[in-house]
Amino acid sequence: MKLTTRGHYSVKAMLDLSLHPHLTPVKLIAQRQNLPAPYLEKLLIQLRRSGLVESVRGARGGYRLAKSPNQIYLGQILDAVGEPISLLELTTPAKAEDWVTLTLWRRLQEKLRESLYSISLEELYYDARSWQAAQGEDTNFMV
Repeated sequence: MKLTTRGHYSVKAMLDLSLHPHLTPVKLIAQRQNLPAPYLEKLLIQLRRSGLVESVRGARGGYRLAKSPNQIYLGQILDAVGEPISLLELTTPAKAEDWVTLTLWRRLQEKLRESLYSISLEELYYDARSWQAAQGEDTNFMV
């Protein structure tokens, strides 16, 4: 499975919001994460509709997480923006031997889904921080 731009940008935005718990304007998130603001706005609207972020309009408005980072899972983020959580398209096999392969891929796909729904935003945040520290990078948070 490879994340599309949509999935990658969504995770970056959510990680940024976990670091900055106050209301954050889209423009600021976009600058910090080097993302296109108009596209990011569309993703944040999808995340809001899924109940993962909250928004406030106005001059002092912006976005923030709707839940604690330990209650938001990678699978939820990807589902919210329509990111496919699959290894490949599964079709009905024509031969008996292909059923074994199909069964294997179905099981692997289910394990992938379970894994994505067990990894919290909080865990991703700490993994990214650990990697940055190991690389000797400063605490500027950019995924």
